[in-house]
Amino acid sequence: GATITIYDYWTSTSERVADPDEETAALYAYRDWLEETYNCKIVQIQKGDWGSQISEVINFVAAGQESELCFFILDPGFTGSAMSQDYFAAWNTKYIDFSDELWNPTDLAFMTRGGQVYGVATGAPEPRQCLFFNKNMLENIGIDWNTIYDMQENGTWTWEAFEGILNTIKAGADTDNDGLDDMYGLIGSNFDFYLMSVFSNGASFFEYNDAGELKPVMNSNAALEGLNWSKRVWNDYSMPQPADAQWDWHKEAFKAGKCAFYIYNTYGGFNDNSELSNTDFEWGCVAYPKGPQGDVYLHAASDNITVIPNVYKNEETVAQLAFIYSQYMSPTPGYDDEYAWIGQKYNYTDERAVDDTYAMLRELGHTKINYTLALGSNNDVLGSGFLWDLSWREPAELIEEKMPVWNQLCDDFNSKAK
Repeated sequence: GATITIYDYWTSTSERVADPDEETAALYAYRDWLEETYNCKIVQIQKGDWGSQISEVINFVAAGQESELCFFILDPGFTGSAMSQDYFAAWNTKYIDFSDELWNPTDLAFMTRGGQVYGVATGAPEPRQCLFFNKNMLENIGIDWNTIYDMQENGTWTWEAFEGILNTIKAGADTDNDGLDDMYGLIGSNFDFYLMSVFSNGASFFEYNDAGELKPVMNSNAALEGLNWSKRVWNDYSMPQPADAQWDWHKEAFKAGKCAFYIYNTYGGFNDNSELSNTDFEWGCVAYPKGPQGDVYLHAASDNITVIPNVYKNEETVAQLAFIYSQYMSPTPGYDDEYAWIGQKYNYTDERAVDDTYAMLRELGHTKINYTLALGSNNDVLGSGFLWDLSWREPAELIEEKMPVWNQLCDDFNSKAK
């Protein structure tokens, strides 16, 4: 008869929809069966917000509230330090099997320490970084945008191919011959552009060594090659930020048709009511191009992580909680359609953006584990003194200056994780 609460940071009410559609009604019926069968009540509701949720977990564990059965859902960038300090319980696998397709193996690997899993995510990874492109602009300068999809399909969508298109755009940027550029090749977050240049070249920022210790590795040849290339390309082809512009000025600039390519997260175009759902031009989408040392198209995983607070002394309690969560997150019987993820995506863009790009990036081989998030957020760990300064500084110099900070972060993480 216990109540089990799943605390997220976005669900404002646990009340059910008064007049549900057929699929939602089936979901309600399944969860009613689940609660009746296992004699419990399951509630999903917001506790903290995006930034404070980790504090809610820490406070919960510090108070030792073993009588309340619950889970917390966290942004992955908040999990590392708390995990290394034992705020999360290891998931007991007495009644679950992590080889089951329900579980996301990329996130299981990210949340594994010493052979134990301390957090989970279910389902396929949500694709993140991608390159949106303005079809109309490309057509107007004589570029067949289908060839970009073709290159992605046959594996020749590379840094070199991408830069060739950017060169063509730059050559015709002054459309009215007034001495000023009227269009640009690239816009978006230069942070994401630099980040993906490392991953797309087969490199990383942090990795575990053979001794199981997390170490900085952004000074590898492949990482430096990516950073040097992306710095040059960004400086040569991106639209300059207007004076007094807000930090997200690039969103409206792309929607205004000023740039051909836009590096952003897939949710900006594919999600319902997303920013690109009402553009005056047609857009497509491809993965970030491969570097010369890369062999696959990637995005950096950033899925929400569900944890069990480390307050339950009885392992059977943890095992039962893990089982209940596995049942709660299982597909609704009769609606476990492998294509349900498509939703309304065809309404916003072309079929190849959905079938070739988005579908590919959902596959596990195209997901990069970003171990930076074990140490904190991308911005906190890689921002100040490194990627935020890359456009006017040399990558090798920045890495040398910042390396003591990264080594200390890793040392602290490794020592707490022992």
